[in-house]
Amino acid sequence: MAESRSVVVAALVANIAIAALKFVGYLLTGSAAMLSETYHSISDTGNQIFLLIGIRFAERERDRRHPFGYGKAQFFYSFLVSVLLFGIAGWESAKQGYAALTSGEVSREGAVSLLGYSFPGVWVNYGVLAGAIVFEAYALRQAYLEMSQQIDDHGWSGFREAFRKTSDVTTLTALTEDTVATSGAGIALLGVYLSRVTGNPVYDAAAALFIGLMLMGFAVALAWENKRLLLGESLPAAEERRLRAVVADWDGVDEIVDFRTVYFGPEEVIVTADVGFGPDLETIGIDDRITDIEDALMSTNPQVRKVYIEPEA
Repeated sequence: MAESRSVVVAALVANIAIAALKFVGYLLTGSAAMLSETYHSISDTGNQIFLLIGIRFAERERDRRHPFGYGKAQFFYSFLVSVLLFGIAGWESAKQGYAALTSGEVSREGAVSLLGYSFPGVWVNYGVLAGAIVFEAYALRQAYLEMSQQIDDHGWSGFREAFRKTSDVTTLTALTEDTVATSGAGIALLGVYLSRVTGNPVYDAAAALFIGLMLMGFAVALAWENKRLLLGESLPAAEERRLRAVVADWDGVDEIVDFRTVYFGPEEVIVTADVGFGPDLETIGIDDRITDIEDALMSTNPQVRKVYIEPEA
């Protein structure tokens, strides 16, 4: 939880500063790509706040209404972030880019005076976007390192498998946002530069449209991944088979009638099993074996926090 929080805080600080700088750049030049990036950073700032709310809410102690705690709050707020990423940043960016493409308006080239020197306003865009890439790359690195650690811990093949299997949606969302933010700033910088050197505003507008479409694509993918956890996804099949094997191979276990796992929070899993024990075992012997099996399951997979085993006749 602490690692996820540090990843989100790093992204939040970067996005607040970057959003302000990008908006100044837009006011000076009227760049459609810069306006798209402003929407993007404002949306990202709000998204980080939602993720922090989700982390804080998930830390609440369980109560009568929520006997398994509030861990799924992170799934909900991450899903909300993906919707906002589509509804605000993606749509607005694509709309601004399309409007600029169809209208053919040329970005303003206003001059900026600073300390007695005058220079084209477009250089402000260059500076802001280059700085944005640096700050976003820093935030991306924090999320990358955290997700890499999870890949090593779980033995996943890479980021593609992690995207499909991780339950730490806060880190996943931050990694996705930071990846899109870094890429978007680079695309915006390229669009502004090409429009500057060619005198053709289509590059700037096309960059804005492409950024919007990219945001919407990532938002849909992120929403889909959050949906699986909100609906109550089980552990990946390979990890569930390992747990099932622990129970099946236990001394005194004749058969497994039913075996289920489900996430009730990031890195938090419930295991339930209906187990048939040998007919020669007494009640005390069964109780002792159930306790030992529960401990073994939690040792096998640290994500397992609750185990409920029901003996079957």
